[in-house]
Amino acid sequence: MTKAHAYFQLLKFRLSFTVAFSSAIGYLLGARELSWSRTLLVMLGGLLVTGSANIINQVFEKDLDKLMRRTEARPLPTGRISPNEAWGFCVVLGLTGLGLLAYCFNPLTAALSLLSLILYGFIYTPLKTLSPICVAVGAIPGGLPPLIGWVAATGYVGEAAWVLFGIQFMWQFPHFWAIAWVADEDYKRAGFKMLPSPGERDLRTAFQIMTYTVLLIPVSLLPLVLGISGRISAGVALVCGVLFLLMTVQLMRTQDRKAALSIMFASFLYLPIVQIALVLDKV
Repeated sequence: MTKAHAYFQLLKFRLSFTVAFSSAIGYLLGARELSWSRTLLVMLGGLLVTGSANIINQVFEKDLDKLMRRTEARPLPTGRISPNEAWGFCVVLGLTGLGLLAYCFNPLTAALSLLSLILYGFIYTPLKTLSPICVAVGAIPGGLPPLIGWVAATGYVGEAAWVLFGIQFMWQFPHFWAIAWVADEDYKRAGFKMLPSPGERDLRTAFQIMTYTVLLIPVSLLPLVLGISGRISAGVALVCGVLFLLMTVQLMRTQDRKAALSIMFASFLYLPIVQIALVLDKV
């Protein structure tokens, strides 16, 4: 049971489930007919592929994880799972997830999922110790899940898919920079370069967090413009966006950890609220 629990921890289940949930939202918005069984299949495929990508990340960062309090108890730093065991689990999960998406939906869905895995595991991960550009690179696979879900439902990448991608892509910046602000000491111990400003937790970083939050508001209203969803979800997105923006203004005023923590928690709420509103408005 201890070994099984260690394997389960490798999945980063909460993160993987969040990603899979976003892909299900994209599927529900793109599907002509509601099918809970196929929605669950999209989630399962996304969960497996995301879990595989998370394992790649942890294998590459196992020595760095030992340096951070938030990650020192993970299976690889503690030796409960060996790197070879982790790689084996990673391959099984990845191939199963990609195979499921290709067989049950279409090859393009699997191809985009593979692209997301490669970007996250093999490009974003090593960039974290090299340059703050890693956040922009990581925002690409981070924004792909709803687009992938849309493609699973429709078989093509259209304007609507790019809008869903754009919302989640823009959301990544205040989300990750708030986390990096809160966990700055831990990240410094591992040598991660996540914050965009050379001065790190300063006014310039807070300004960039605010800037991307401002940009998120018009992007979140595009589903109404394109007819993906209706006015109610647009209203929800606008209200959530303005409240989110006010928190970033507070960070600019105070530049303290408490304000960044508020943005971090708000970001966890913002995305599912807006995405669920889109689906309910369509239904």
